Amino acid sequence: MLPARVRIVEVGPRDGLQNETAVVPLEAKVGLIDRLSATGLAVIEAGAFVSPKWVPQMADSAGVMARIARAPGISYPVLVPNETGLDAALAAGATEIAVFGAASESFSRRNINCSIAESLARFAPVVARARAEGLKVRGYVSCVLGCPYEGEVPPEKVAEVSGSLSDLGCYEISLGDTIGVGTPGKAVAMIEAVAARVPRESLAVHFHDTYGMAVANIHAALERGVAVVDSAVAGLGGCPYAKGATGNVATEDVVYLLDGLGIASGVAMDRLLDATRFISGVLGRPPVSRVARALLARAPGETGGDSNA
Repeated sequence: MLPARVRIVEVGPRDGLQNETAVVPLEAKVGLIDRLSATGLAVIEAGAFVSPKWVPQMADSAGVMARIARAPGISYPVLVPNETGLDAALAAGATEIAVFGAASESFSRRNINCSIAESLARFAPVVARARAEGLKVRGYVSCVLGCPYEGEVPPEKVAEVSGSLSDLGCYEISLGDTIGVGTPGKAVAMIEAVAARVPRESLAVHFHDTYGMAVANIHAALERGVAVVDSAVAGLGGCPYAKGATGNVATEDVVYLLDGLGIASGVAMDRLLDATRFISGVLGRPPVSRVARALLARAPGETGGDSNA
């Protein structure tokens, strides 16, 4: 049965922009987030307090957090890898953080330079301290449907890592198809395995669109009771550890899907397209989203509706 309402977690300003080769100016990041804040989105990932040596695009996250116009009722989570990152997040006034692990040993070692077990041990004090400070903590699991180094990842392994993050105190687990190889049947099998370990209402899906399967996978996840979807405005993003991996599923495509299914998201498509137009202009390229391209090609005022309340 499909959910009546879906919460979209906008990851464009962080997961989307972090792989851009050219530096995106601070003012542009702030402008993007402020425009996204006007769309009706309830969650907008604002940045990451990680080493600028490894992710230079996120080096100005403290400045972004200081300058965005934080709207009431909207969460602006930031990614943190360790206690140093947590210190920076707290100093920046974050109220929610995210930690990130992987369901693949090889990917874990290449992405965060440690084993899965070591990553969980590293996260434990971060999550405990963050929660003690009153912050919400979300957990990401990468490579839930495939790894660029190991191939297919067993659903049982995804369930094990997801369960461990939940046990640490993460209120929600985002299941990421990092290289975009998933198909609906495999996505359903993975979700069911994880749901046996983590409550279904605590699960989110995070699909990349490498093979054009992201929207189909999301629909399959919705049918299995998942009601939280990660996406990126204009389809921003990619993965430096996975050749050929394209960006996150576009927020515009997700909203269009939900509208068509009669599922509320609270996101106004016209305002979302304003953010799409803005960041596409900054980056100097058209959006990946087919929905955005189609709607932006229409005459002004013909974007197909104001909101999905």
